[in-house]
Amino acid sequence: MVEEKKEKPEEKIKVPEKFKNLVEEIEKMSVSDLAELVKILEKKFSVSAQAPVAAPAPTVAPSAAPAEEKTVFNIELKEVGEKKIEVIKAVRDITQKGLKEAKDLVDAAASSPQIIKENVKKEEAEEIKKKLEAAGAKVELK
Repeated sequence: MVEEKKEKPEEKIKVPEKFKNLVEEIEKMSVSDLAELVKILEKKFSVSAQAPVAAPAPTVAPSAAPAEEKTVFNIELKEVGEKKIEVIKAVRDITQKGLKEAKDLVDAAASSPQIIKENVKKEEAEEIKKKLEAAGAKVELK
């Protein structure tokens, strides 16, 4: 049995006039630009945009209907490996970021896993994973 999700009607949020231009500019940004903006704001104001960690959700009984196959993935760089320069080149090519941004992302992955690209279709995610692994990195699709 497949259960249908009931979508909530989109709530209309009243944006105060003083923030209207800022909200309009943010709406025009790409996901990668927004992620970069969040990182800059976190550093500038020494805050974190991460949601508080909640208790784990209860597990579903094995007799439940199987979950639908995932079609959209986030690509996470787990380890850089021996060929750091090759990984930086691959990250730069994949993300279309500058050399410094790609290097910073790869350097950050040395201490903790980093998201390289978000909301990628399965075929593209597999392709990106192969590129990064060919460069010597360890990658996980989430």
